[in-house]
Amino acid sequence: MQKPTKFIALAVLTGALAAPLAAQAQTTIIEDRGGTVGLAPSAEYVISETERPAFREYVVRERVPSYAVGVPVARGSVLPETGVTYYEVPQQYGATTYRYTVVNDRTVLVDPRSRRIMQVID
Repeated sequence: MQKPTKFIALAVLTGALAAPLAAQAQTTIIEDRGGTVGLAPSAEYVISETERPAFREYVVRERVPSYAVGVPVARGSVLPETGVTYYEVPQQYGATTYRYTVVNDRTVLVDPRSRRIMQVID
């Protein structure tokens, strides 16, 4: 009767070891022409190219201050834990789980959980 116990233990161990690998496979890593490596934003969560001019105008109308940060303003950069305020993106620019802010005079979409820049609005 020990064989089923060993089989079950082996199956549990195999599943526990495979779970992190399966989760890791879900992350898309990209490299832009400048050599910066970061996470690829999902198209459904970023502001489309056609909406960007109107969104930039919205940010200017809202008079969102620009925060000075010592990190590159590029997709994948992580903003400081303190000293930056994040704002909700209005529904008219698409449903998104990201927040926006202005850093070093550039508007960016940020993942609020990690503070990682997901899109630079140029």
